[in-house]
This record gives sequence, structure tokens and C-alpha cells, in this order.
Amino acid sequence: MSFKTSSRQLPNTDETPPRDEPTQEPHADTDTDTDTDTETDTDTETDTDEDAAASGEGEAAAGAAPDVTTTEEAASIGSDEALDAASPAPSDEEDAPGTPDVPDAVPGDGAGGGEEPPGGEPSGSGPGSGWRGRHPVTARTLAWTTTLVAAALVLFALLMPSRSDSFRPAEFLRLPVEAIFGGALLIVLPRRPRIALSVAAGLVLGVLTILNILDIGFNEYLGRGFNVVLDWSLFGDAQAYLQDTFGHGGALGIAALAVTLVIAILVLMTLSVVRLGNLVARNTETATRTTLVLAMAWVTCAALGVQYTGVPIASEHAALVVQDRAARVRNTLRDEAEFAKIAKKDDFANTPPDEMLTDLRGKDMIVTFIESYGRSAVEDPVIAPDVDATLTAENEKLTRAGFAAKSGWLTSATYGGSSWLGHSTFLSGLWINNQQRYRTVTAGDHLSLISAFKRTGDYDTVGVMPGIQKGWPEQKFYGIDKLYDAFHLGYKGPKFSWSTMPDQYALTAFERLVHSKKHDKPLMSTIILTSSHQPWAPLPRTVPQDQVGDGSVYDAIQKAGKKPGDIITSSQKSKVEYGKAISYSVTSLIDYLVKYGNKNTVLIFLGDHQPIARVSGSHASRDVPVSIVAKDPKVLDKIADWGWTDGLQPEHNAPVWKMSSFRDRFLTAYGSTPHP
Repeated sequence: MSFKTSSRQLPNTDETPPRDEPTQEPHADTDTDTDTDTETDTDTETDTDEDAAASGEGEAAAGAAPDVTTTEEAASIGSDEALDAASPAPSDEEDAPGTPDVPDAVPGDGAGGGEEPPGGEPSGSGPGSGWRGRHPVTARTLAWTTTLVAAALVLFALLMPSRSDSFRPAEFLRLPVEAIFGGALLIVLPRRPRIALSVAAGLVLGVLTILNILDIGFNEYLGRGFNVVLDWSLFGDAQAYLQDTFGHGGALGIAALAVTLVIAILVLMTLSVVRLGNLVARNTETATRTTLVLAMAWVTCAALGVQYTGVPIASEHAALVVQDRAARVRNTLRDEAEFAKIAKKDDFANTPPDEMLTDLRGKDMIVTFIESYGRSAVEDPVIAPDVDATLTAENEKLTRAGFAAKSGWLTSATYGGSSWLGHSTFLSGLWINNQQRYRTVTAGDHLSLISAFKRTGDYDTVGVMPGIQKGWPEQKFYGIDKLYDAFHLGYKGPKFSWSTMPDQYALTAFERLVHSKKHDKPLMSTIILTSSHQPWAPLPRTVPQDQVGDGSVYDAIQKAGKKPGDIITSSQKSKVEYGKAISYSVTSLIDYLVKYGNKNTVLIFLGDHQPIARVSGSHASRDVPVSIVAKDPKVLDKIADWGWTDGLQPEHNAPVWKMSSFRDRFLTAYGSTPHP
């Protein structure tokens, strides 16, 4: 098998141009069938031509002889193309498919034959011959190694799964039809189209690899693949999360590493395809036979359904991935128009105030979201024991205080993150599972659960949202009169990774700034608790209520807590700390209710989504617990037919509803009359 970039010999002439140095005989180990030796020969050949030009006596020979193209394949992936660019006036015929392999002429031919260089110096080791001449075995090994690495990178890109749990050896032992088809094209194309196709294919494979990596990350954290239309805006939130978790320097370093990785993937994949394309073009006969054999093998395996450990040998993985992404893009664009129509429809859009929530008039309403409070918290064998014990203890605490509760399950529109999608789904009664739908609904006038209370004219609406650290125009859509974000709760203590303040403090500030004040109307309060947000380190702990103050008491607790880096890389540790965080949040909320609630208080609390897959599991449901707590038995009597479980812990087989269905069920149960 030959790997030459040129199949031409220097012409034999009757007259040999005079040389300033003795001509050299080919080294005894020269192998014209290796890429490295060809490079050595052509390097020396070029030096000889340059000497002739310098003496001024080689012009006639230079005019009669064709140009010689040199290669440096062993230096790096794709260096063939660098030499092609550097070679003077290359012709397409040099790389034309089917060109027979002809050994390159070696320095000294026709100029003294086999005369040995002075001093017994080996051929190719003289001045200007390069390291390949001095180390032919190393050069040959490096060339083959580089080619094998290029082939491995291309096969990896073609067969790479988009989920971390799909990585297994059998996935990479398949035969990709894309490689066979691409090889056939590279064989028949002339040089310039071949290079253009190689570059384009390399870039496509690089992009495909990057998108697969994003899919793996999104599946790990959000339980879904990366949406190439909508998800770019999430990188800003990811950067903020990394900065809160690892500090400014750590976040900057991770961002720089990510950018470097993207560039490296694109460059290496492109150079790999270019290198393989050149190899195929220089060895068309062997490449053609190999392609035909692989094509027949692929067709046979596909027709017979041949598998290895359950994985089909004949693969069209990359093509299917591209088709799937194209379909997702089309569906996303189509969904925008369809959802805009859906958002305009509302069964309670025109319900008059006197027919809205008539059975809750005079009640002090609190809707609370607990970050990442999902089914896994109460059913996972590692997490559940501590969380279940907390729910049991808190339920007993409620009973002693005269409260009762009913609980069920809701299926969240999001998973592992993007909490605002869960909030908007629950409050709007629409399925908000992507950023586009979120922007559409919050830009419109669809009735939210908060707005429904506000429409009655009997409620003041308040939002306590310590996770909001910038402008929040959605306040208008939700119908919140007064918003208390991270900067308006008077907190002077430390952040706990992403969480701006402990839940106990947020609830204490709510009591101090809002609930304890005299009001002409009952309150409809929406509170978002954040202490159970990943990475669950460091965690706050409950302090005596009279010590909460401005939050400075948490300084020592935060410093003594665990480091995010010690938790985030371990699934087992993450589960344990996640369970502690949920227990803390639930305890903080029930403690507040018992201390400050009264006979007119009605609390609805739920999780916004499940925790990330590293905690909840790769195939966990999207279910979250939801509870309604009240002292007035009439409140819970209204939902007796819902089939919910008594207490704070829903049974495993309790009813499961889509989160978007809660609003209408709730409005109907408490005296609202539909008026579309």
C-alpha cells in the first residue's frame, strides 16, 4: 500500500547537472511503499533542486521536469493539505483516482549512481534532510498513529450516543453507513472538490459531536435533549450558576475550557477527515476494494438484523440524529404558532369577579414552591428515609396546631432545572415546557391563579422571590402587586451557593415585611424557597427564631458547610445532601405556618420539578408532591373527591395529574364559574 502524494519520477537525462556535493545513493532501508520514506525522498529531492537552482546550471532540467510535491503527513493531522498549498502549481492529475503507484526518484539518480556520501553518512541524514531522514522508523510510526487517531475520531463522532447511560463498547463496534458513503465520494472526487467536501464533512461532524455533548449534559440535568432553537439563552443562567457555585475564577476557567474544547473538536475533526480523504485518494485501488467489502457487509448485516449484545452492527446513527434534530427544529417552529392560539383560549377568561373563588373569600392564601422537591425525595431508597421522617414529624406538628393536609402528585413540565417553567405551568394552567412558550404566555393576558384572586377585588397580591436578582417583567403577567426579590428582603448574610438566602430567613422576612402588617384585604402570597437548589452545599440549618435577625447569624454556618466541589461530583453524596436540603425547606415552611398561621390561613405548597438525573435517576418520573394545608375543615372538604392522601406525604398510588390541570381544577373546586 503506497501513501505517496506524487506518482512522478524525475526524468532521466543524458547530462547530469553539476553538483557542489557528491550525489547520494538511496538508503538501503528505503521503502517506497511508506508515506514517511516518500517524504524523506522528496525532501532530499527538493534540496537537490534548490542546489541546482543556486548554481544557475539546473534551469534546463528544471524546465523539463515536472514540479515535485512534498508531504509532511507525520507532523500533524491534515498536514498533507498544508504541503499541497505550499507546493508550486500542483496539478489535479497528481491525486487523480486510479493513478498508479510509482516510486519517487531519489537524489543522486543519473548523477553518479550508487556513490556513497563522504564520511559514510547515511542517506537522508545530511544537512537540510529533516528529522524524518534521521528517524525514519519514528516518522513512519507517527504517521500511522496519526492516521489511526484520525479514523478513531471520525468513527467516534459517527457513533457517539447522546445519553451518558448509552456509552458501552458495543455502540462503537458498529459499521456506520455514513463512513462508507463518504469514503466512496472521496474516492471519485478530484483533488479540490475532495478537499472541500472533507472540510465540510469535518465541520459537520464537529458540530454533531458538540451537539451530542450538549445533549448529554441537558439529559443529565434537565431530562431532555438540547434544543438548538431555544436553549442558547440558558447558557447565561448556567454561567451565573457556575459563578455562584465555584466563584468568579472557577466559572471563568470552566467557560474558557468549554470554548477551547469546542474549537479543538471542530479543528481536529476537520483535519481528521482531510487526512483520511488524502489517504483514500492516494490509494484508490485498495480504498475501492475496502469500500465495496464494507458496503456489502453493511447491507448483509442490515438485511439479517445482525446484532452484538443487542446493538445492531449496521449503523445509520449519525443520519438518524441529523433527521431527529431537523424534526425537532420544525416542531419547535410549528409549536410557536400553535401555542399562541392555545394561550388565547381560557375557560375562565371572562368569569366576573363575583363568580370567582367564592368559597375562599376571606382566606389568607399562601402558594409556596420548594425548589427541586420531587417524587424521588419521598420514594428514593437513599433519600426517602430522612425526608419521610421529616414529613411525618411535620405532619404531627401540624395536627397538634389544629391544621390538616391532603397531598397528591403533579407531573411537572420541566425536570432538573428551569424552575420558571414549572411555576408558570402551575399558575397559568398551560403546559409551559420550553422558553418559547414561557415568553409567549408571559407576554399575553392569560389568567394566572394569582390574577384570579386579584380579579375578585378582595385580595392584595404579594411575591417573595429571593431567587430573582434582576428585572422581572413577568410580575405584571402574574398579577403581583408588590414584589420582594433578593435585594428587598433586608438580608445581610452570605449566599449558600446559588441560593441567595436561607428559607428560614426568607419566611421570617415575609412575616416582618408583609404578613404581620395590617391589611384592608386578605393576602394572596406567592413564595419561592431556594435552599434546596443544587449543588446542595453548603446547606443552612435552622436557628432559633429570635436569632435570625438580618441573616448575619448564617456566616459561621456557611463557612462551616461543605464545599460544592465535594458534593457535585458524587451521586451518592448529592443524594444525601439533597435529602437534607428538602428536609430543611419543609421544616422551615411548616415551622412558619404553625407559628404565624391562623384559622383563615390556607397553604398550597409543591415542588417545581424533580432534581437532576444524578440524584433522581436517569429514567425517573417528572412527578412532584403537592399539598393543601388549612385549619378550616371546609377548605379540604371541597377537594374530598380528588382522592388525595391525608397528610403531607402522598401515597405512591395517589392520583397523578399534569401540573397544567391544577389551576382549572382548583378554580372549579372553590366556586369559580367558567366563562370562556
